[in-house]
Amino acid sequence: MLNQSLKTEIQQAYSQFLASKSLKPRLGQKQMIAEIARSLAAIKTDAEGMRSNHAGLLAIEAGTGTGKTVAYTLAALPIAKALGKKLIISTATVALQEQIIYRDLPDILKHSGLHFRYALAKGRSRYLCLSKLDTFMQANPQDHLFDADQSLASELDQQQQRVMIYESMAKALLKGEWTGDKDDWQDPLEPEIWQPLTSDRNQCTGRRCQHVNQCSFFKAREELSAVDCIVANHDLVMADLALGGGAILAAPEDSIYIFDEAHHLPDIALRHFACNLRVHAANSWLDQSIKSIHDTGQSASSFVSLLDELDRALACLVQLKPLYAALKDQVELLCEPLLPVPEYESLPNLRFEHGEIPAALEQLANKLKQQQLELVNVLSAAHGMLEEAIDSNHSGLSLAELEQLFANFGQMLAVAERYHEVFQAYAKPPAELPDSRWVQLIESAGLIEFDLCASPLMPASALAQFLWQRCYAAILSSATLTALGSFDRLAMQAGLPDYYQSAIAPSPFNYADNAIFSVPQMSVEPLQKYADQHTDEVARLLPKLAEGFLAVLVLFSSKRQMNAVFELMAPDWQQKILRQSDLSKQALIEQHKTRVDQKQQSLIFGLASLAEGIDLPGDYCSHVVIAKLPFSVPNAPVDAALAEWLESQGRNPFMEISLPEASQKLIQACGRLIRTEQDVGKISLLDKRVLTKRYGKQLLAALPPFKQELDVSL
Repeated sequence: MLNQSLKTEIQQAYSQFLASKSLKPRLGQKQMIAEIARSLAAIKTDAEGMRSNHAGLLAIEAGTGTGKTVAYTLAALPIAKALGKKLIISTATVALQEQIIYRDLPDILKHSGLHFRYALAKGRSRYLCLSKLDTFMQANPQDHLFDADQSLASELDQQQQRVMIYESMAKALLKGEWTGDKDDWQDPLEPEIWQPLTSDRNQCTGRRCQHVNQCSFFKAREELSAVDCIVANHDLVMADLALGGGAILAAPEDSIYIFDEAHHLPDIALRHFACNLRVHAANSWLDQSIKSIHDTGQSASSFVSLLDELDRALACLVQLKPLYAALKDQVELLCEPLLPVPEYESLPNLRFEHGEIPAALEQLANKLKQQQLELVNVLSAAHGMLEEAIDSNHSGLSLAELEQLFANFGQMLAVAERYHEVFQAYAKPPAELPDSRWVQLIESAGLIEFDLCASPLMPASALAQFLWQRCYAAILSSATLTALGSFDRLAMQAGLPDYYQSAIAPSPFNYADNAIFSVPQMSVEPLQKYADQHTDEVARLLPKLAEGFLAVLVLFSSKRQMNAVFELMAPDWQQKILRQSDLSKQALIEQHKTRVDQKQQSLIFGLASLAEGIDLPGDYCSHVVIAKLPFSVPNAPVDAALAEWLESQGRNPFMEISLPEASQKLIQACGRLIRTEQDVGKISLLDKRVLTKRYGKQLLAALPPFKQELDVSL
């Protein structure tokens, strides 16, 4: 749907925005607006307003400086409003989310002439549960916080601190000085303080709660239903889809999604479709659940119909006990060759090659899956019975008691469902594209715990099923959406259907005149066997590379090399260096900017997280030094399993995974230099492989059109 009226509205909004801010039109921005409008216009709808054809899915790479937010908002918002659809803008990072909600959208609203309402969507865990706070305030706080044997002075101090914080929260709520939103609280809140006051979908009684009219979560949800544009993040979108869609955000069928920073979407989706179970913790949970069910039976004896469900739950738990114990024995036996772990090594994992687990473990998982499902069904029935009792209050228990039981059973049900998901993943035989399955050793309370994990190799099929097939439309955008100049990697990982469209909107920056990409002469390649020599050479070259530059960003692929180079630098140079490992990201940037403002030379030593998302325009960064090509070693279980599967198919994991990923990361790192049209500077890559290896030409060709100076003598 894109009639002349809508075309005119979009064109006028863009013209007014530019005129109001005294800006000139950007070719890439205009192209992006046109591509998005064209993609949405190709959608056909049925009588119910649902998409009825294969259209409306666009992947568009927009170079740095294009002005993506303005482009996709001005193009999509008028169309979404005309169709009665919700525009959902989703980001991967909090920084971009805050930029959009607090800067970009207010700016567009002020200058474009468009009239729209927008709001920020957050997960339930960001909001206070008034029922839990009320329960805490009415009871003896010590009963909620510590066991009888926790009587050390430091623990009592922590308890008193928590009581004071909770009391101040209650007062702030009563005075109307706080809404219950964690992000609006006056001080940072540690997880152990905040988490006891939050709820999840299984613990929340919803509209039945006595505090529902004051609930900050439901107030926020009501606000979302009244706005035209919702700003969310990829995690929240995935969580909504996992609940069936429409539970948190608008239903996919009624939504036009804008996925900004879309290159992160596959990885974030993968986390949501993975599952895990800590073996020792699971056995402890089982014992605690048995005790909890028994205690509930005694305290809720007046609720006769519930007692039958409690008996069934207790029977399920008792039957599971020997199976959980057998799981613990089997996993410990399988991992015995990995123990003991030397102190200087990171904790290893046991990956089951090709997703094939030992027959005994698969048989046990099948038994656990069946018995765990029965427990889930029984707990679900008890949970539903408590929900009905809250409505009718025929149980003989007080409303507060019912709400507490409902929350307790909801929490127990959530864990039971999660464990069933793991057993289900371990009970099925490997498919054509097998799941990755492994046991990760972790340290817990000074002991070794065994984390039973499973994950798809790629989220493609899940995204295709739950998102692309259902949504009205979706736009995927990023400054680095392609890899080696192609959208193939994104399409493979994200499961984009064949009908998706793609486009590239150019950056307005004059890279050829404003930036130099240099590869100095290096004596060694940064391979594992030459790691120390390469580190020595980096440390030796850095003073020469930094000469004449006020602000330098040095990016490393490993913390070990970053610290080793720092130690090799002379004391006067160490004083100029700000290390990411020593400061928070915010403090590091602030100190760096202060030094530059005072005309003091400043070098930032950073890792991968500073190669993307950090904004140091103008004088704050005039030279980016990249220690080596950002190749990832596929030693993480999912990465290793994917590489293994590709090899089994006669394919090349390096060419399909490692090289495209390195290209994308290299471009992101180079993107730290030119942030505005006035910026100038230099990029130095201290890795001769880009000149000596066959793939080097591909990496160089995929870069923005910098002026290249290769094999330069220093």
